Amino acid sequence: MLPLKAPRGRKGKGRHMKTQQAGRLKLIEIFLLLFLAAFLATGAMALQAGQELSDKVVRLHVLANSDSEEDQALKLKVRDRILSCAEPLLASAADRREAEALLRGQVLELERAAALEIQANGYDYPVSVHLEDTVFPTREYEDFTLPAGKYLALRVIIGAGEGHNWWCVVFPPLCAAASADVPEAALAAGLSPAQVGLITEENQGYVLKSKLVEFWRDLEGKLD
Repeated sequence: MLPLKAPRGRKGKGRHMKTQQAGRLKLIEIFLLLFLAAFLATGAMALQAGQELSDKVVRLHVLANSDSEEDQALKLKVRDRILSCAEPLLASAADRREAEALLRGQVLELERAAALEIQANGYDYPVSVHLEDTVFPTREYEDFTLPAGKYLALRVIIGAGEGHNWWCVVFPPLCAAASADVPEAALAAGLSPAQVGLITEENQGYVLKSKLVEFWRDLEGKLD
């Protein structure tokens, strides 16, 4: 008995279905590749924007001795003393390069001012003040947002430096600037109008972009 042969129509239909499935898989592959390319490009642009911004500011980073109520209150007093010294000093700085040079020339004076404030409040904690590159996460302040990245920071470490810290921006002088003054202060320090629009969240997508920068920074750290 001869084997039964499948109808030609059924064979043709099977080949057509396989061709359709292969076409769908190809489209999915193309879509995934385009998505990956767009994601990588967006990440690269976000990192570049974050780096360009970090090259124009100096952060202030004050670390308390501990998390006790007294040590946290002392941290804020030391912060205020440092700002009262640093802001007039940096008033003449046209850009971050000049701000850095001025701060480096007065680090010992700033450290002395911090020590005097600590002593005036009845403590004998040691304190150190120095400028160094420091990695910060994305930080949302009341009137502006800064993306994650490595920033030049004026770091003030009180005692053991194991308490909650306080971050802000000493140049441009955004720590004490009123909301309406933030754009003007940032522009005067050399930030572009686009960068000012980003940090003040006139572009509402900036927090998302900041988180994207933070993601890429974390990924870079894991790959290093």
